[in-house]
Amino acid sequence: MAQAGGVAEEGPRGPAASPLAAAFALALAAAVSLGLARFSYALLLPPMRADLGWSYLTAGAMNTANAAGYLAGALLLPRVLARIDARRVLLAGGFGSVPLLALHGLVQSDAWLYALRFLVGASSAASFVAGGVLAARLASAAAARGGLVLGLYYGGTGLGIVLSALLVPPLAGLDVPHAWQGAWQALAAAALLATLATAAGTRALRAPPPQAGERLPFAWAPFGFGLAGYLMFGLGYIGYMTFVVTLLREQGLSPGAITAFYALLGAGVVASSWLWAGLLQRFRGGQPMALLNGLLALATALPVLSAHPLAVAASGLLFGAVFLSVVASTTALVRHNLPPAAWAAGIGAFTVVFAAGQIVGPSLVGWLSDGAGGLERGFLASAALLALGALLASRQRALLPGR
Repeated sequence: MAQAGGVAEEGPRGPAASPLAAAFALALAAAVSLGLARFSYALLLPPMRADLGWSYLTAGAMNTANAAGYLAGALLLPRVLARIDARRVLLAGGFGSVPLLALHGLVQSDAWLYALRFLVGASSAASFVAGGVLAARLASAAAARGGLVLGLYYGGTGLGIVLSALLVPPLAGLDVPHAWQGAWQALAAAALLATLATAAGTRALRAPPPQAGERLPFAWAPFGFGLAGYLMFGLGYIGYMTFVVTLLREQGLSPGAITAFYALLGAGVVASSWLWAGLLQRFRGGQPMALLNGLLALATALPVLSAHPLAVAASGLLFGAVFLSVVASTTALVRHNLPPAAWAAGIGAFTVVFAAGQIVGPSLVGWLSDGAGGLERGFLASAALLALGALLASRQRALLPGR
């Protein structure tokens, strides 16, 4: 079986699907791991907070628990991927998320919800990091279309966001006790269907564990500014994705307008696959991350500066069109500057930094928002962190040949 960069070019039943078709199948895994399992929470937070009597700090702490699980999964992944094929890890994470999402709809205790948010964070990390390794190898095999392949994978999260916008508000708004529980069940069903489609569409992909002599460690120091910029991204973006729906409700937007806003945000994520493909393919240093973090800072500040529907729509569209491309930029940075044997370790290192930022971010914004100034103050703090991330990432240089 011929291989290029660890991705099989020919499956057991004939030639593999095109790189773009395989990337779309991987994108459905990203739709589950982030779109359905994580970012759907922004839509569920208002009804859950009203029903369960949460403060902003508690609401943010739920996403902190999710990020802590993501960090735990990311820390374990390098060892797992050193022993198990990345596709098997990808599917294990996807199928593992299904019952965990369903259980969200069967409990009301804060303790149980914290535990479930933690566990689904760990399963999301398994799926998302393994998918990133497969996408990086597929991008290497796709040559000039490598940036588009990466963009398609990470942009798949937008499909999950759009689907969440279509499923959650109608179900969570039903006039029945604890209506939000039915929305979690629907998300679990959607996750099952998407993971089945991923399994079918990635049969020809392989990323077997490298031999002991082929595995290379990740050197953190040469990527210091990129890692620091990515930490600021993790701290800053998650406040927006946790509380933006709540902010818009407080500003008086109608339920229909909020649903349209979130669907527009998801559509922006999908469009980002094409918007930034050339940027990710062309630059080998931190320039893409710097530009994208700066745009995110602007998008985060917009709904605070103006509650006009056009400003809100521009914020959602810009944020959606940018934020997952920051994640893609780290995979591109690793792919451009490290040999394939070090990609898993490199992607895992950036994922750990990302997860660490997400652990602090939601609780920080929730804590700030419980004080004077409300959610607006929390959003401005997030925008400042993203701007700092842009400055740090701009200092990241491409590694010299042979390093």
